[in-house]
Parts: sequence; C-alpha cells; structure tokens
Amino acid sequence: MNAKPASLQTFTLAELEQFTKEGQYSTDASKDFHLFYVGRDDVHDIMKYLLSRVSTSLYLNMFGYDDEELNALCMKAAADPTVTTVITLDKSQSGGAHEKTILDSDVAQDTAAFSAHFAIGQSATHQISHTKGGVLDGKVGFEGSTNWSASGEGTFISGKAGGPGFKAQNNTLAVFTSPDAITRFTAELVAEHLVAVDQGGRLGAKKTATPPVTSPANPARPARQPSKPPTKRPAKPPTRRPAAAKKPSRKRT
Repeated sequence: MNAKPASLQTFTLAELEQFTKEGQYSTDASKDFHLFYVGRDDVHDIMKYLLSRVSTSLYLNMFGYDDEELNALCMKAAADPTVTTVITLDKSQSGGAHEKTILDSDVAQDTAAFSAHFAIGQSATHQISHTKGGVLDGKVGFEGSTNWSASGEGTFISGKAGGPGFKAQNNTLAVFTSPDAITRFTAELVAEHLVAVDQGGRLGAKKTATPPVTSPANPARPARQPSKPPTKRPAKPPTRRPAAAKKPSRKRT
C-alpha cells in the first residue's frame, strides 16, 4: 500500500532544500521565501513534490502549460470533489500542439470537474495572461518565469543537471509561505479566472446528444412523436335578439 504524501498543512520550505544543487540552504535563508533556479535546481521535482500533496485547494494560472506529468497531478485534484480547483490558462497558448493535446485529454478525464473550474482567456485589457504561479491548500504559493515544459523547467539527466540531452532556459521559481502573500495572490488568481470566464472562456462538459425514441415494433425506426392536440376555441354564446314589443290589441266596440 502506497504511503499517503505528507500534508501541506505542516509544510516548511526546508523540505525543498533536497532539490537544490547544494542539497541544503544557507544558515541565514528565509523561512517563508526561497528562490530556485532552472538548470541549477531541480525545479520540475519541486513542482511534483508540491502538487502531489494538494488536499484542499488548488488555484493556478499557468502560461506555458506543457508538462503532462504536472498536468496529471492538477487533474487528479480537479477530479477530487473535496478539492477546490480553479485553473486558468492563456488563450494564445491554448492552440499550441502540446496545450491542445493536454486540454483535450483533460476534458476526457473528468468533464464535470473540468466544467466547473477551468477557463482560458486573456488579461482584463485583452493582453496575454502571463501569470505563472499558484496557491496550494492556502498554505504554499509559487510564482516565477518558469514555463511548464522540458526546457522551461530544465531536463535533468540521472537526477542532476548537465550531461547528454540536458537543456534548460534561464528561469526562476519562487516558493513562499508568507500568509499575507498567500492571501493577496489567491485573490489575484480568482480575479484573473473570473475575467477569463466573463470573456466566455469557461470550458464545460461536452453535451451528449439525446438518443431518438424508438418504436417498440421496430427498434431501428424512430417512433413518431405524439402530435399536440388541436387547441379548441371556446364556443361563442348564441346571440339573442331582443324580443319585439307587443302591439297593444285594439278591442272592437
């Protein structure tokens, strides 16, 4: 039986020092903020470590959403009815080969969850939605220039940088636990999502066509739908003419 991942409710930044080049922080490192560097630190495994521990909420706006492994962890959260999941993607990126493939697979995995919390759009002034970050369980935030892609996160070979096949962009990833920063960033992520929804970018479950009603005598032949009964107009009451006044009779004398 697989052990349950540690909760983010008790998370500390010290848990991520194992993914740095040095394997540890300096003695004067901040307790609520740490900056990691793509190509030097294992940013991909940092994101896996954090996303795999989500248990209550996931708020995310991600420009450059091209990592199937991280996508699977996000969709696992989205498919869990006990996890509030709000995910926003940039409209200009959604048509790319990687994004489109991932988005199509998301719909297929769980359309109900996808319908409620996924949107693709732009900024409020119709520029690109360039945010690359999120807030997990209301406890841990991350943000930076790192795209979710092989070169964006750095491709580590045998668990380390360098060697044949290694490639990495110059990117950073900040992870923070400051309560004020968490609150303010969560509010911003929600606002950006609502802008995308108002632009018509909310993605929903595909509608299933209603099958035609078949005839019991011939299942292959659609049954005729009952026609509506003709509308009966109320009968008009007969028009009565007023009775003619009786002429007074003349009595002969």
